[in-house]
Amino acid sequence: MAKKKMTRAERLEKEREANLKHWEAEDEILFKHREEAYNVGGEKQVQRLAKQNKKPMRELVKMLIDSDTDFLEVGLDTGYDIGKKRTYGGEIYEQEKRGHIPGGGLITGVGKVHGKDCMIFANENRYAAGTYFPITLKKHIRAQKIAEACEIPCIYIADSGGIYLPLQIGSFADEGHFGTMFYNMCRMSAKGIKQYTLSTGGNTAGGAYIVYLACESVMIEKMSYAFLAGPPMVKSAIGETVSAEDLGGAYVHTQHSGGCDHVVKSQEEGIQKLRDIMEFEPSQSLYADRRETREPKFDYKEMMHCSPVDTYHYIHIHDTLKCLADDSYFHEYKPAYGPGRGNTVICGKMWLKGIPVGVVASNASGVIYIEAARKATEWMIRCGTSKLPVLFLEGTPGYMVGKDQEWGGIGKYGSDMVRAATCLDTPKITYVIGPDHGAGNYGMCGRAFNPTFSFTNMRGRTTVMSGETAGFIVETVRRAGIKAKGGEANEGEMAEFRQMMRDRYEEQGHPFYTGCLNFHDGVIAFSEARDKLARAFEIALRAPVKESIFGNMKV
Repeated sequence: MAKKKMTRAERLEKEREANLKHWEAEDEILFKHREEAYNVGGEKQVQRLAKQNKKPMRELVKMLIDSDTDFLEVGLDTGYDIGKKRTYGGEIYEQEKRGHIPGGGLITGVGKVHGKDCMIFANENRYAAGTYFPITLKKHIRAQKIAEACEIPCIYIADSGGIYLPLQIGSFADEGHFGTMFYNMCRMSAKGIKQYTLSTGGNTAGGAYIVYLACESVMIEKMSYAFLAGPPMVKSAIGETVSAEDLGGAYVHTQHSGGCDHVVKSQEEGIQKLRDIMEFEPSQSLYADRRETREPKFDYKEMMHCSPVDTYHYIHIHDTLKCLADDSYFHEYKPAYGPGRGNTVICGKMWLKGIPVGVVASNASGVIYIEAARKATEWMIRCGTSKLPVLFLEGTPGYMVGKDQEWGGIGKYGSDMVRAATCLDTPKITYVIGPDHGAGNYGMCGRAFNPTFSFTNMRGRTTVMSGETAGFIVETVRRAGIKAKGGEANEGEMAEFRQMMRDRYEEQGHPFYTGCLNFHDGVIAFSEARDKLARAFEIALRAPVKESIFGNMKV
């Protein structure tokens, strides 16, 4: 008996259920991935700290922020298996047996203290004594950049041995290295963005400036130390024998040097002192006309149902937007423009937990045609003129190629889109939900284009192009080289090469790989997307929205 053929509705329902199960499993992988950074070193490290009368940094962060509020962590994926990466000194990390740094050796994120948003930095002293690796510095400086853009105070809970000396070449002397941390503290302080430090351990050499440069600093009696050179270096340099306490303990800097402002007897008292200091900070504004929150008519599971398993399958972005927008209402801009070509980028506005937000979103194939580029450019200019923050939902393999498109001006109109994304000076948040390739990354406000926050989900893939395309291009070059030498290509080897390129690009574009290198601020699960994106906009809107000046458009 012949098997009954499924109806179209049955096929779609089967596909929806497969999508849901796949993304539930992927988000479960994400949650497990986070656990290692939450619990670096396990119980052994907790016990080691306890012998020093110290709590894990994450407990101190929890004590610092207001109860029943969430900590929006940024850069959590930094440092995972960095020794296996072919860039940013991976091989050197492996040589030092530091090839895996969960959380990048530093906790960074935004929390509320007395109702005021603060960027919090806490050295992960459960790993390598909280020392700074090159990747740690990248994470630290990224968080400072966010704080400066959002004009929110910085709180440092410091316990670090400074630069990890075997990797000093990637940490000292250049822009973006250790000195940039202190440069940023000075610049922010000069702008009125307060810098507060609680030292809970050692702060040596350059690390001492985290105490000295703070607007107000706190040290713990017989636990905190700050000095430009520790006892061994002092002995080596001038022959003086001195204890850490007498060289740079809390009593030295609060009673004698004046390098610190407050002394306390415990970590708990130190956290309370930070809270006391923050109570005097002025309340913060929200530079948006926020209305009451209205829940969407569709929950995050519908978003999972509608997100194809294959990153390169068409996505109907309205199905995502209806799960993010208040009341599932999306006001679309030029919905009928350029049939079949203008709709690969969807533009419009919505409320996100009461905050009015402009949207530029990849749709269908995500390929950006001339019409889509024109529409996106127009919309970004309108958002800039209206001082409307913008959410970029990125899922594009890039701009359309070919003679017709080139003659029609895809380069020119694509460049206008890139310029618009660059010069749009309202808060911008990028959320990668699909392919994120080439110049499409530029026009959709990729990390190089200074979004206030940039996130991805487990479906995102960020590479210069797809592995399939890269394999074809390099294979073509190889074949031409073989032919020029009078040879003949081995088809078996060519097939293996194509698969190798697919696998390499799949690995390198994966959110955990790009997150390890701090190419984004975090992987967001489907269940978290609405809340975290809204929270990010709330933080970004703590600063007055700037005028957008778009320069020499070629339209």
